[in-house]
Amino acid sequence: MKAAEVNKKWSTLQSEIASLFDMEKPDIKVCLFLIGVQELGKGPQSFSKRQKEELMHIATCRLFSSMGFYNLKGLDEEGWPHWELIKPIPNYTLLEQELIMKSLIIDYFEELNVI
Repeated sequence: MKAAEVNKKWSTLQSEIASLFDMEKPDIKVCLFLIGVQELGKGPQSFSKRQKEELMHIATCRLFSSMGFYNLKGLDEEGWPHWELIKPIPNYTLLEQELIMKSLIIDYFEELNVI
C-alpha cells in the first residue's frame, strides 16, 4: 500500500475502533494493546503495567510474523503466547516503522472484518 492509502485506511480504522469502544481515536500503542488482548484470548480484564507492555510485545510479534520475522513458539503455563525471532528486523527509519506498523495493524483488523 502507498502511504496515502495507508493513512486513509488508518483514519478509518481509528474511527471504527473509537466507535466500538466509545473512546478517542486510538494511536498505534492502543491498537497494539487491543491486538495483544485479542491474541491472548482471555477477554477483557485488568492488566498490570508490565502485562500491558507484554501484550504490546505479543501484538508486535504477531504482526511481524506475517512478514516472516517471528514464529509462534507456543503458550506458557498461564496461556500467554511466546514468539521467537526468525530473522532480524531491518533498521527502518521512524517514518518507515510507523507506516509499516499502521499497514500491519490495518491488515490485522481487516482480517477480523473490523474495517
